[in-house]
Amino acid sequence: MDILPVVVGIVVIVLGILVSIALHEVGHMVPAKKFGVRVSEYMVGFGPTLWSRTKGETEYGLKAIPLGGYVRLVGMMPPAPAGSRPRDGFFARVVADARDASVSEIRPGEEHRAFYHLSTPKKLVVMLGGPVMNLVIAVVLLAVVFLGIGMPAATTTVADVGEDSAAAAAGVRPGDEVVSFDGVPVEEWSQLVGMVNDRAGEDVPLTVLRDGEEVTLQVTPTPAERPLTDDEGYAVTGDDGEPVMVDGALLGVSSSVERQPLPASSVPEAVWMQVSGTAHAIATLPVRIYDAAYQAFTDEPRAQDSVMSVVGVGRVAVDAAGAEDYTVLARMQLMLMLLAALNIALFMFNLIPLLPLDGGHVVNALYEGARRTVARVRGATLPGPADVAKMMPVAYVVFVVLVGVGAVLMVADLVDPVRLL
Repeated sequence: MDILPVVVGIVVIVLGILVSIALHEVGHMVPAKKFGVRVSEYMVGFGPTLWSRTKGETEYGLKAIPLGGYVRLVGMMPPAPAGSRPRDGFFARVVADARDASVSEIRPGEEHRAFYHLSTPKKLVVMLGGPVMNLVIAVVLLAVVFLGIGMPAATTTVADVGEDSAAAAAGVRPGDEVVSFDGVPVEEWSQLVGMVNDRAGEDVPLTVLRDGEEVTLQVTPTPAERPLTDDEGYAVTGDDGEPVMVDGALLGVSSSVERQPLPASSVPEAVWMQVSGTAHAIATLPVRIYDAAYQAFTDEPRAQDSVMSVVGVGRVAVDAAGAEDYTVLARMQLMLMLLAALNIALFMFNLIPLLPLDGGHVVNALYEGARRTVARVRGATLPGPADVAKMMPVAYVVFVVLVGVGAVLMVADLVDPVRLL
């Protein structure tokens, strides 16, 4: 294996992940500053700080562990309601400490700049800014791949002709461009495959373009079993994962493959497919985590659609970068699509309605807005900001669970990585 493509592949993926994280946090920071909230820190990564610089009132920095990032928005949590009494117990102390830490960041005279003073729409814009940025990144990457680089597609030009095949007997040659089959114009290779399947054992005219001239040949497709394909040309598989075979016919030829740009409509279609697939994966996450762990530590092979950690994504990128039968363009295409899928995953995962994820803050803002709307309708005094500090024990539990899940998937990706190639 040539080490240079592997190194380049790793660098591309690492930089892609860092840029995705950085832009996610920009999605939070820019609207927060626009709305007057003081942003004291903008950090990419966790752990020890490797580099930082203060510009204006914000410290920008890079930390040692590139598994996330954060922006510190001053005043995320309001102080304790007036007249409330301190409570005893571990979780009560967690709530009190969270409030105190949030309030201590507010400078004298800047209480109005605290995040908790924002209106519900502004809070939603700030908290959704990060995930939406990941969605935008995914759309841009897929547009580059589909509209710029293009995707490999079968053409109507013959690449190879099998020996002793029906096509060879009829005189079909490599380089012939199929024009029509039984008088029906052929525009796509999949169309030709479908027409051939229905004419097993029949003598059918096949017109090809050869050296600028149309030549009509008589072919007799050979009866054979073929994989069943869907409307998009992909093989249909059964419950056992094997292709479903149906009666059909063969000419004994293969098509040449060229990289062609896809229509613009393919981008939103691909985004929707990945969003819906990721949503299903999140809904079934406990089962998928169990399956990944079980497959990693038993003889059962790791499924290609298994959930992966960042380590797993890196392993796939290394495999793609080192694949000897892949062109440079094909390697780049796969890595860009991996980054697009990762950004879709970040978009969907951050919308889970639990703190400390962005979705948890979104739910809190919606709850706060609903309370105020009800109060307006009833003509009552508007309630103050929602006491998000009460959810901090849940946030800590979720954080611990996420760390545990990440650790399990990292081990699984090291022991039995997903192989897409």
